[in-house]
Parts: sequence; C-alpha cells; structure tokens
Amino acid sequence: MVLGTTSGAGKSWLTTALCRHYSNLGLRVAPFKAQNMSNNARVVSGPGGSLGEIGSAQYFQALAARAEPEVRMNPLLLKPEADTHSQVVLMGQVSAELTAMPWRGRSEKVWPQIAAALDALRAENDVVVIEGAGSPAEINLHASDIVNMRVARHADARCLLVTDIDRGGAFAHLYGTWALLPEEERALIHGFVLNKFRGDASLLAPAPQMLHQLAGVPTVATIPMQWRHGLPEEDGVFDDRSTAAGAVHTTVAVVAYPRISNLDEFQPLKNVPGVRLLWVRSPADIGGLKPTDWVVLPGSKSTAADLAWLRAQGLDQAIAHHAGRGGTVLGVCGGLQMLGEALIDTAGIDGNAPGLGLLPLVTTFEVAKTVQRTQAQFGAVRGAWAALADVSVMGYEIHHGQTAQHPAMAAKGDVAREVIPGIAWQNPAGNVLGVYLHGLFEDAAVLHALFGAQVPTLDSVFDGLAGFLGTSFTPGVLDALVAQ
Repeated sequence: MVLGTTSGAGKSWLTTALCRHYSNLGLRVAPFKAQNMSNNARVVSGPGGSLGEIGSAQYFQALAARAEPEVRMNPLLLKPEADTHSQVVLMGQVSAELTAMPWRGRSEKVWPQIAAALDALRAENDVVVIEGAGSPAEINLHASDIVNMRVARHADARCLLVTDIDRGGAFAHLYGTWALLPEEERALIHGFVLNKFRGDASLLAPAPQMLHQLAGVPTVATIPMQWRHGLPEEDGVFDDRSTAAGAVHTTVAVVAYPRISNLDEFQPLKNVPGVRLLWVRSPADIGGLKPTDWVVLPGSKSTAADLAWLRAQGLDQAIAHHAGRGGTVLGVCGGLQMLGEALIDTAGIDGNAPGLGLLPLVTTFEVAKTVQRTQAQFGAVRGAWAALADVSVMGYEIHHGQTAQHPAMAAKGDVAREVIPGIAWQNPAGNVLGVYLHGLFEDAAVLHALFGAQVPTLDSVFDGLAGFLGTSFTPGVLDALVAQ
C-alpha cells in the first residue's frame, strides 16, 4: 500500500509505477483505492457486463498493471459538485441515497462493499497495489476512515509512506505522520520514500539514519524530480515546466473554471512537439492568442455554475472575440453545453442558464446519466478542424445533459453542422467544434490527424516509471514487499 504524508506527495505516481514493475515480473497485478475524490473519471467495466465510473488514476494504474480496468478497483468515487457537496458513485453507479447522506454516516454503510471488492481482487491476483488518500494521520477522521489505515489493517498491507521533499520539511512530515498513528498501525509501515528530490542524494545524510533510529523505519527510496514523466499531473494540474520540446507553433488555452472535470485527457498534448498548454483564468490569458491557437472549454461537474464564473471573469467576451475573428474553439462535454444557446434544467440536476451562443444548440438536463464507451467516426468536418474528417475515434461519455439543435433557430435556417450524430457539432465557419466525447487526445489517430505527431504510448510511459523504481529503491526492497 502507498500512503502519503499529504495530498500531492506522489501516491498515484508511485502506485502506477509499482503496478507496472510487478507486472513486468510476470505477476497478476491489480490496483485499488477504496475512495477517490476527483472529477477526473473514466468509464470501465462493472458487474454483469454493465459500465460504471472510477477515478482516472485507477484507470491508468490498471493499464500499467496490464489489467482490465473495472469498478472494483475504485469502489467509491466522490465527484465534487460544490464546495460542500459531492455526487457519490458506488461500484460505478451514482447513488442518490449516499449522495444525500451526511459524510460521517456514510462510512459504515459503504465499508462492506469496499472490503468485498478488495478481498475479491486479492483472491484473483498475485499482487494488489493499494493507494491511500490524503494523509493517514488526519486524527479527526481516523474513526470514520475507510481509505487509509482501515484498508491497510483489513489487508495486512505492507505500506510505504511517501513525502514530497521539494516542499520542505519532509523528515518532519514522515516522522509526524508515523508518530500520530496508533502503535499497531505503525507496524504496517515498511519504508519511507522521499519523492521529487533535486540535488545530490548523499547530502541527505545523516537524516535518513536519524529517522530510522527514531521510528525504526528505513528510508527505502529517494526518487528524483521528474518534469516529463508522461502521466497526468495529480488532480489534472498542468505544470508549465513540462511542456514538450521544440519551438511552439500552437498554444492550447484551457479554461480552468472551478469545477473543471476530466482535465487529465489533455495530458497527451503536453507530449506533442511544438504544443504549449496554458491555463486560462482571465481575459488577458486569451488576448494574446493567434487565431490558430485553441481555446478549450473542458468538462465541468457543474456546467451552469462554471458558466456563471466564466461570465463573472469576463471570459465570455474574450472567447466570443477569439471565435469572432476566426479563432479555433473546442468545447468538450460541459464545454460543448456552454457553447450552445441555453441550458434547460427542469429536473434540478445542474441549473438553467443562457449559453455563449457560439453554436445554435440547446441542452436539456435529465436525471438519467449517460455513462458509456463510444466508438465513432467524424463526418465531413470543415474549417480549422477539417483534419478530423473521416477519422475514427474511441472515447467515453459521462453527462446528464442531452444536446440538440435549437428548434427556433433551426426553423430560421441557423443549424449547427452535426459531424458525429448526437455527439459532435460545429459552426458553419468551421472554427468552433463541440463534442461530448472525452478522450479525443488519447487517440493516436486524432493526434496524428491534427499534428502529424507521434507521442509516447502509455506503455512506454509506464515502463519509464517502472524504470525509475529500479534506480531509486534500495536493492531487494521491492521484492520483499511482495514476498510470501
């Protein structure tokens, strides 16, 4: 099990690397995270041939393990819809009952299914690599814990505790976390890991030895800082220092509204030579773009609220100006909904709002949620997106809204060009495209059509991560963690 002293310490990264490392040894491997809070989700297999949602991190970890991603790998997913409210997804399906339930009362109700999912994965695999959440030493949450030490105790897991040394205070983080755990839980910590180290590792002495004397736990790895490891940043955050090599020919400006979702799907663009990814939070960020640069409205867990935020920043006018001068605009899922004329919500799902008016479409929110994997082919795409014409693509859909032509505008001849039936539309000029399909830029055919570029495959990324472990861990440690 991989635990962290804080959020962002590197748990997801290390778990992914361990999944590939043990898979490379010929072992049957599966990832597991009892509870994940993220709006980055993927559509995967569920019980009886159904489909459901899990956090993107566990999806990538399953691929690293060469395992079929499935809902048992992340049985509980919390998708924040507001600062104090999350949609609860249990075993891949939205649960209205759990969503309405107070957080502390939810733990005991979901624990049996979490434990059953973990036990089943353990029975079917040689190794299960478990990821914790946040810190295991949040003493105010310990009694209702279902994701850290309760899981560790249930599985009698051999735990690594990882910290981000680049933040400073790493040894205090490690010792303080260990010291706040009950004695029986301290015994499960088999090693400390220093992540994101820059410099000469020999200069760390004698701190690791002193820490070993204090806690009885060895520091088993010092992992170098990596700017270009190829995985999505934790929580989908872009790092400007990890842009691809080569002179920049295209800037992709992604609007970073507060409840952004599925941002990790843009990760492959970071590896395309000549492409720069840019966060957009103000009109000034768009003002300097060329018409050939992209403005992207990504997915949103609360489309109406994020659209209101976008207007409050004045970004609506900046986007309209960019589109009006022929600038390239892309909306994905919630972003597609924003590009239309109106959001209509009679079921109380998301909210009513006027759209940006860049596509003559209207979106109606429904209680039923579309969760599916989709294979489709673009039709006769024109203008800035013409390279996508006739390209076949695989992706996934997660949305409550259903989008169609605006009837009154259509009657007057103002019709969006439907380039994939029910999934993608563009304006007559061809510079504005809206799609419901997530995962476009994880499709090699799409990247090749748009950029003519070959980007690293996920397999090469996973192997690269595993390679770092071999040079960073004390010899023998990784074998001992899975020894019978």
